[in-house]
Parts: sequence; C-alpha cells; structure tokens
Amino acid sequence: MTSRPRRIAAVLLALAALLIAAPASAPAQGPPKPSITADTAVVIDARTGETLYARAANRRRAIASTTKIMTAIVAREEAELSDIFPASSYRPAPVESQINLRRGERLSLRDLLEALMLASANDAAMAIAEGVSGSSDAFVDEMNATADDLGLKNTSFANPIGLDDPDNYSSARDLAQMARVLLRDRALARIVDMPSARITTGARPRTLENRNRLVRSYPWVNGVKTGRTQQAGYVLVGSATQRGVRVISVVTGEPGEASRDIDSLALLRYGLDQFRRARVVTKDRRTATATVKYFDEDEIDLVPARDAALTIRRGEKVSRRVDAPDELKGPLPRGERVGTITVSYRDKVVRRVPLVTAEPVREASTWHKATAAVGGGTAAIAFLGLVGLGALALLRVQSTRRRGSRAAARGSRRQ
Repeated sequence: MTSRPRRIAAVLLALAALLIAAPASAPAQGPPKPSITADTAVVIDARTGETLYARAANRRRAIASTTKIMTAIVAREEAELSDIFPASSYRPAPVESQINLRRGERLSLRDLLEALMLASANDAAMAIAEGVSGSSDAFVDEMNATADDLGLKNTSFANPIGLDDPDNYSSARDLAQMARVLLRDRALARIVDMPSARITTGARPRTLENRNRLVRSYPWVNGVKTGRTQQAGYVLVGSATQRGVRVISVVTGEPGEASRDIDSLALLRYGLDQFRRARVVTKDRRTATATVKYFDEDEIDLVPARDAALTIRRGEKVSRRVDAPDELKGPLPRGERVGTITVSYRDKVVRRVPLVTAEPVREASTWHKATAAVGGGTAAIAFLGLVGLGALALLRVQSTRRRGSRAAARGSRRQ
C-alpha cells in the first residue's frame, strides 16, 4: 500500500473512532441494525452462542489467517504452554507474515502462540503444527476432526496457516463459534487481548505487535484475529466486553483495513447494545415482613443483605421468588439470615440473595410465654381484671351473707 492510501485509511479509521468511541446506551427499543460493507458478517453472544445479527452468515468463504484460531485451539488441546518446539523447515515467502525463525531455534508453545495470534506468523504456525502432530498434514487432520466435533458444517482446513486453497474455508458463523471455544481458554483469551508482547525463548528476544488495531485502540475490544489474502480479502474476528457481556463479531470479504475495522466496531457496538444492566435486588429494601412469636403487635421487615445486578437482553425480564417465614422467634440480631430471594433469568437460577432481619427480634419473657395462651399480655391483664372483679363480687356476696347471718343470730338472742 502506498503512503497516500495509508493516510486515507488512517483518516477513515479516525473518523470512525470519533463516531464509535465506545458502546453507548441504546434506547429502549434497541439500536438500529448496523450498515456494513462486509460480504458476510455475524455477531453472537459469546456466553450462549445466540445470534444477534447475521448477513449471509453460513456462506463459505476463504478466511485467510483467521484459520489460526483453530490452529491455536488444537495446539492447546494437544500440548502444554511450557512445551518446547523446534522451528519448522518451512520457509515463508517474503510477503508472508513471519517472525523469521531460524533453523535450530527452539521456542515454548506459549511464545509460539503469541507469535501466531498477535503477529500472525506463518513460521510459528508451522512450528506448532509439526511440534504437536509431527507433520503439517497430521495436524490439519486434527483441525478438521475438531471442526467436526464442534459441529462446524461449513468449515474445512487444508493448512494451519490460512493460505488460499479450495479446501481451506469457513463461514462467519463457524468462525464465531471457533472464537467462542478459543475464548474459553484463559491463556488464549489473554494472548488475543494483548496489544503487544515480548517473547524470550528462541535464538533472541522478539517484540510482537498485535495486528488487530482495535485491541490496541479500544479498551473494550479484546480479540481475536485478523486475516488477509487475495481470495479472502480482509477478515476480522472481533471480541468485546462491557457490563459483563462479551460479544463476538466476524466480517469477511472486506475491501480494506479501514472498512474492516469500521464494520467490526459497528457490529461489536450493536451486539453490546442488545443488553442492559438491571438491578434485580436492592439492599435494605423491604421485601417481606414477619410477626414475632409471643408478640402479636411486633412486625419485622425482612430485607436483602446485598444488591444484585444482572445483564439481560433488552425487552426481557427476570423473575424473583421470595422464601421467607411468616413468624420469627427471638432473640435474633439485626442482619440475621432468615430467608432467600431467588432470581431466575430464562428459566435458570442466576442469583440467590440472603433475606435478613432489618432490626433485632426481641426475646419473649416467661410472662409473655405464659400469657400467650390467653391471647397475649393485654388479654391476660383483662382476664385478670375480670377475675379480680369476680373475686370482689364473691367477697361482697360472702360479706353480705355473713352480715345477714350475724343479724339473724342477734335477733334470736333477743327473743
């Protein structure tokens, strides 16, 4: 590319950056679908694999160096990061991406993976293939077997590099699924999120720069792999995370780096804006109440012990189930766990939050326990009052009778 086209591409990317500096909050109805130039494209929810946007997502396409996503997956399945592999006898053409490995060099798999995913080094890809499987052909067999295991119906590999070949192809949807698998591996996820790296095994230290400019430019973008050949055009498998959500984008057949990056940013932003962060439980907010045994007049608020938030698709809701007692028996301190709030999303339990007392629960005295049988303290006092009145009436009757008896006795003596 001449200096003038490079400047034009840089200006286009800078303008896109002003428009797409970070995922913005979408209106309630969700953002409009992105306008892109890619031949095929897809955005998926990395957690569930759910498709959020698709354009000819199952069409088979040459995929260039995004092939190396599967190279990395198979390498991690078959070898350890600390394994040491010799450089391959493969000699890349001058136009190929490489880190200029020399015969006799020995590198760790970790360093080779960094060279593979950041610098897109073809010589690193061949060193991995031969080191893991003994030959490139055997390694490619492993790649195709893994693709079959993953159910990738529109994917075939002919080499571990991504060189144009009629038998080396995939689809946007299959590439996104491969990226899902790669990102589940913490080591690989860290590698594709590195703006640069320094590898130290081999004949000499090397500094690598991530060819994915979006990772270098946007903190919320964290992967995955670029690619470019004459047949494939410009390809990018992207990844971004915000508010606890990760989405994966794929564009293929782009005419240049600028359009590739602009479309990828638009897709990632669109995917992220399909979700919102919802507070599903609020700490200290009254959720239920309970009476206190032996104290009918007492009512205790039951509140969540902590806040709980959840990222959900726009337009969807969560359900809550409150398990709490109707009555408490003291003594209990403030903050004592007495129940649970269970939050479900898409028919799956996603949060459990303790339900606690908002204030202390007092202990019942012997008096309260004794009087509970007659309806509590007030009823007991009323009952005792009635008993007292009855006793007084009885005493009065008895006193009247005694006076009458004494009067009758006096009358008899006078006679």
